[in-house]
This record gives sequence, structure tokens and C-alpha cells, in this order.
Amino acid sequence: MKEELITKAYEVAKERYAALGIDVEKVMEQLQKVAISMHCWQADDVIGFESGSSLTGGIQTTGNYPGKARNMEELRSDILKAASYIPGKHRLNLHEIYGDFGGTFVDRDQVEVKHFESWMQWAAENGMKLDFNSTSFSHPKSGNLSLANPDKGIRDFWIEHTKRCRAIAEEMGRCQGDPCIMNLWVHDGSKDVTVNRMKYRELFKDSLDRIFATEYKNMKDCLESKVFGIGLESYTVGSNEFCVGYSVQHQKLITIDTGHFHPTESAADKVSSMLLFVPELMLHVSRPIRWDSDHVTIMDDPTLELFQEIVRCNALDRVHIGLDYFDASINRIGAYVIGTRAAQKCMLRALLEPLAKLREYEAAGQGFQRLALLEEAKALPWNAVWDMFCLKNNVPVGEEFIAEIEKYEAEVTSRRN
Repeated sequence: MKEELITKAYEVAKERYAALGIDVEKVMEQLQKVAISMHCWQADDVIGFESGSSLTGGIQTTGNYPGKARNMEELRSDILKAASYIPGKHRLNLHEIYGDFGGTFVDRDQVEVKHFESWMQWAAENGMKLDFNSTSFSHPKSGNLSLANPDKGIRDFWIEHTKRCRAIAEEMGRCQGDPCIMNLWVHDGSKDVTVNRMKYRELFKDSLDRIFATEYKNMKDCLESKVFGIGLESYTVGSNEFCVGYSVQHQKLITIDTGHFHPTESAADKVSSMLLFVPELMLHVSRPIRWDSDHVTIMDDPTLELFQEIVRCNALDRVHIGLDYFDASINRIGAYVIGTRAAQKCMLRALLEPLAKLREYEAAGQGFQRLALLEEAKALPWNAVWDMFCLKNNVPVGEEFIAEIEKYEAEVTSRRN
């Protein structure tokens, strides 16, 4: 009965959108191809599998909801469970600290491809492709400066770490037959007034030059900026201007993290500017509240505008989408599902936008008509299309996944001490 209702609503929606020149079937085909990189660190609050590490580097996870993943088996199980409630085929984004270290200590400058071979095998078996991140935080040598550290020994340590991460990403990309996107973000900065900003940025630039000296074919480098971190409020070495300048000069991807800018900045507005000067973009989508607080992504205006801008720029093939939040205050599998489905809903709404007519109005200077259609488009029956998309992908429609996740919590995660 429910399937019949979904089909009826979908047929009505198809006609409504067709009247505006939108082929809903084509839109669903486009959405099916959009792979979102799920972030492994939501499952365990960014702890990873190194022994005795605690979260540092200007970031923090808030909340103590029971049942977080305690080891690799639990983490993988949770990720697969979350993915089973999300329509489509998606990727997994790994931080270096999630390597398969076999219970032994492997320092960051000693990490090798072998520590991620089981991940590559697991990903292949489960139809997921991998992305990767170097990890400069949560380490005795992290401090406030890593790749920008004046101490040669510490800086060389992090350079070697990041070089090895690129080699791992290259092997991931080769094995999966699709480039692995490797993100480079460091927390480097200062809590208080800094009088030698140039020095640290010169060091950071030199570190990047050394790291990127080796060319690879099966991975893509992206550089991520940040406005500040907790305990590093006054100065960030890898500012937006630094990362944009470096990426443009060296044709690296730029990572736009929606929580890494001033509260009044629009991440969406950056898309068209950056795409004119770099080959591709990487997105880290979260929901900042007052700062980079990494709340679960929802279908809010900033996220919708970001995805609309991707479609309006005709850049689906030039923008990689990943999530980056770590909410420990609610069920972590639920957080995965809410955030990923919200991102997909935003993409669907962006693809369903009556763009041709809107552009026609804009070109003719018909401001009233443009604004009127933008407003009316908000009430179009996109949700009927979303329900059909979920149905076709054999995942729960609407709120059905809530009970499924509650069941998994009762039977699995609640029994973890």
C-alpha cells in the first residue's frame, strides 16, 4: 500500500516538474551517480586506532552518547549499517590514524601502504571506494605547529608523515581504479598575538613544496584552510588566502569545509570563483553553529545553496563531496544517516531547480519573475521524488530508518561498555 502511494505521488511530481521543463527521471539518474564520501571519524569521535591518543589540534568532540565504535571491527560494522539506510553507492573517507596497525605502535612517520591493505580489501568487498587524509593532530609532536614548525626535527617528521600518506592514497587509487582524494589540513596556529606570521607561512609553503615533489597518477591532492581552532584563535598559518594562493599556483584541489570560515561568509559563493582557477574542488560538509562545531549536516539553507551552486556552475564532475562532522551527543549511526541523506536531498533539490527558466528571467532583467519562481520552487514536490529514489534503491523511505537504527542500538551498540 505504501509503495502504491509513493508511486502515485511520484507520478504527480513528474508532471508538475515536466511543466517546468524538468525531466525527473534524468535527475534521478544524475543523483544516482553522486557519491558522497562518508567520514570514518563520526563512528568513534575522531579517536582512531593508535593506542593512548587523545583529540588535540584545535578541534573537539562534544557529548558522551554510549555505544561508540571501540575497534576496527565495530567501526566497519557501524559504517556498513549506516550505509544500508542511504540510497546509492558511496565512498569512505579515512584518516591516517585509522590504519590497521595490528595492535603495535606505528609512529606517523613510519606508516606504510601495508597498514591500509585490509581497508582496501574491505572496501572492494563492500563496493566502496576510499579517500584519505593525513593526520597532524593528536600526537606528542603535534603541539601548535606541525608543517610550519621552526624545529627542523618536528617539521621533517610531519613532512615524512604526509609524504607517506600520499603514497598510501596513490595505492588506494590504483587498487580501486579511481583516484583517491587526499586531503591535507593542519591545525597550525597560535592562541595569541603573532608577530612573525610570514615566517610560519614560509615554512608551511616549503613543507608543501617538499611533500608535493613526487607526482602521482592515482590520487589527487587537496588543501584545506581554516579560520581558527580552539586554543589557536588568533592566527592560522593555513588561512583561506594561503591555501587558495598555493592551490592556484600549483593546481591542487581546494577543500571547502563549510565550518572553516567566518560566520557571515558564504561557502556557496566560493564555488564559482575557485572553479575558475583550480581544476576541482573537495567539499567537507558540516553544520557550523557559531564556530566549526561540526554538528550533523541537515537540509538547511547554507547546505542547499552550496549544492545549488555546484549544479548552477555545471560542475558535478569537478566537485567531490565529503562529510565532516563528529557529533557524540546522539546515536552515531543515526548521525551518519541523517547527514548523508540530508546532503543527498540538497543535491536532489538543486538538480530539480527550474534553472533554464530562472536564467531566462535573469538574462532579461526580470527580477520579480526570477524571485517569484525561486520562491515557488521551494514548494515543488521534491519530496515525492526523494521517496521514489529511496524506494528504487531499496532503502527505508521517510522516517522508517529510525526504528531500524533503534533496533541496531538495542542489539549491538548499547552492549558496548
